[in-house]
Amino acid sequence: MWYNNILETIGNTPLVKLNKITKDIDATVLAKIETTNPGNSIKDRMALKMIEDAEKSGKLKPGGTIIEGTSGNTGMGLAIAAVIKGYKCIFTTTDKQSKEKVDALKAFGAEVIVCPTDVEPEDPRSYYAVSSRLERETPNSWKPNQYDNLSNSIAHYEQTGPEIWEQTEGKITHLVVGVGTGGTISGAGKYLKEKNPDIKLWGIDTYGSVFKKYKETGIFDEKEVYPYITEGIGEDFLPKNVDFDLIDLFEKVTDKDAALMTREIARKEGIFAGNSAGAAIAGLLQLKHHLKKDDVVVVIFHDHGSRYMGKMYNDDWLRERGFLQDEKLTAKSILAKREKQEMVTIDSDKTVLEAINAMKILNISQIPMTQQGMVIGKITEGDLLNALLENPSIKSAKVESIATASFPFVDLKTSIDKISGMINKENSAVLVEDETGTIEIITQYDIINAISG
Repeated sequence: MWYNNILETIGNTPLVKLNKITKDIDATVLAKIETTNPGNSIKDRMALKMIEDAEKSGKLKPGGTIIEGTSGNTGMGLAIAAVIKGYKCIFTTTDKQSKEKVDALKAFGAEVIVCPTDVEPEDPRSYYAVSSRLERETPNSWKPNQYDNLSNSIAHYEQTGPEIWEQTEGKITHLVVGVGTGGTISGAGKYLKEKNPDIKLWGIDTYGSVFKKYKETGIFDEKEVYPYITEGIGEDFLPKNVDFDLIDLFEKVTDKDAALMTREIARKEGIFAGNSAGAAIAGLLQLKHHLKKDDVVVVIFHDHGSRYMGKMYNDDWLRERGFLQDEKLTAKSILAKREKQEMVTIDSDKTVLEAINAMKILNISQIPMTQQGMVIGKITEGDLLNALLENPSIKSAKVESIATASFPFVDLKTSIDKISGMINKENSAVLVEDETGTIEIITQYDIINAISG
């Protein structure tokens, strides 16, 4: 048996029991692994459904252009369908989305426009507003509008819900879903509640999003809205696909807990899932006291870990945000392992001869150059040698005439791996500002000393 095209492989994703990461939960927890869809996410389902419904209604015509604001996964589903069906794609996304998501969209021939995250939805720079403007300006174009297009929820009512019901043999008691557009939890949830009204729908929200407070109070609180890191869930407006009457409760999860749990899923269950899966499991663990032994919980794992290699699966990215505290050496611990020393600098007005004498007396091979106390360049033994070979009389010239670009700056949380990777032929050291605001220099010798010490 074979499929006529890749679109026919969408759906029928596996349900996998979680064991180690949920050992403290007194219930059976099953993960719906949506990464087996051709676009590696659950969004393939609703992307195809929105396109098919638009074709039937005449909104999307042959040779048309699909324009959408997307965090990446919906765009991927739309792009794959567009390849098969012969449409062009233009996507707007936010600058908080991972580079991997943007590159993946481009791989399918889509044009991607990156917009700022920290603006209101109504702001003309927002990815919502830019996509709407492009639709108005582009002939024969169509904007799916995944947030308010109810074909989104219908796709999950027709596919995801029935799959879960059949795979659990009707034993499901709870569905846990990270909520962004709301299509998955509202569509699948509607089907499941029609089968059994006692099934609970738990939506996972993030700090900086309006969903939880709106559900609990009916108040849309703009003060709740602020930028957050977690991808794929939460919103700063109310999508029509979020059925608040259907969803039983929302649980907020911090960026840190979502990021770290995303990694734990891979390490403890061998499942390479995305950020929203981490948020969903972290939220479920926060709600575990609501569960009983005979409960059967299904958690949606929306997308694939490969979309987050530069983020949640990158140690330095986590450290820079204070999410990861481990025993790995950092700039701070390298400084702590050596004796306190004052960094030697030379002012840009000093002469080349003075630089030579300073390096000779202090037995150092490089020296940062300052101007009004600010580091603006560097002088190395190599710089001096090259300058003297070209012009022996340059000794009386100002040192700034032979200076090269400054050593790169790192912060105290930067790992030893990243620092050592930055030290090369062009940069024999890095600079770091310590907790007192003093500039320190870290050399290759300091790294060796820290490792061996």
